[in-house]
Amino acid sequence: MTSLETNLASISRSAPRHIVVLGTGGTLAGTASSADDNVGYTAGQVAVSQLLAAVPALQRRSSEGWVIESEQVAQIDSKDMGHAVWRRLAERVQHHLERPEVDGLVVTHGTDTLEETGYLLQRVLAPVKPVVLTAAMRPSSAAQPDGPQNLADAVTVAGLPGARGVVAVLAGKVWWGTEVRKVHPYRLDAFDAGDAGPLAHIEEGRLRQLRDWPTGTALGLQVLAADIWPEVQIVVSHAGADGRMVDLLMEAGVQGLVVAATGNGTVHQDLQAALLRAQSEGVAVVRALRGGAGCIVPTGHDLVPDAGALSAVQARIEILLRLLARRG
Repeated sequence: MTSLETNLASISRSAPRHIVVLGTGGTLAGTASSADDNVGYTAGQVAVSQLLAAVPALQRRSSEGWVIESEQVAQIDSKDMGHAVWRRLAERVQHHLERPEVDGLVVTHGTDTLEETGYLLQRVLAPVKPVVLTAAMRPSSAAQPDGPQNLADAVTVAGLPGARGVVAVLAGKVWWGTEVRKVHPYRLDAFDAGDAGPLAHIEEGRLRQLRDWPTGTALGLQVLAADIWPEVQIVVSHAGADGRMVDLLMEAGVQGLVVAATGNGTVHQDLQAALLRAQSEGVAVVRALRGGAGCIVPTGHDLVPDAGALSAVQARIEILLRLLARRG
């Protein structure tokens, strides 16, 4: 048994842990009219306190002396995630991280924008305690929901001595918050991290760790303080692409642009011409992967900087945060 497995195995025998669970809605809190319906549900219907009460493993933790608090930060379908909820969530995460008695946090979230929230929280807070995002692909009303197990695993990871940083726990895997991305619209094992792979696997309540916990430098909550955030948009390079969308966004006052590029970061020549015009006028422009794994390998003569292994939506968050930090 590894030292990490020993840590997990000894949690129930050592001092109880204090975990705060912040709810934001999502499929995990969704309901449908039939237990056989896994897609025609309404997200964000069940309170996070009710979700916790329905997980036997968490009730056992409570009987062992664990303190598991809950707070409803939002109740939305994560496709509708926006700046106001992000700021509120980051504020509440920071508030509970500063409480000395709290060992870790769990954030229940929808799967659609989980990779964006994970990236933002890690870059803004870079916490030394664990902040664990979890979600579900099936609603709570499903005949075989995946949410309860994900929630139990997330609380376990949040209570692990030595755990740190923003991570995501889904389908028995632990992902780094800046690497995770949704890669499938339906299956339970719907997340990946490209070439990086998972940080760990959770197997029968034990952690089998593959890589170190994430670290980083926090930008700080003040970076999210602006009432009006910069306008950062994503355009896609594809066969027949041109620069008209870029020109329209320029007229609308866009401040940052991510191009979801083909191949090894390649961009249609007509679209690239428009992006270079935008770049020359002070717009922050970056190329990101349109899909798949891997990262953009620099050629040495690239005219537009690349975002490495970041997905287009993660690259958008990075530009957004840099523009916000510049304002400060």
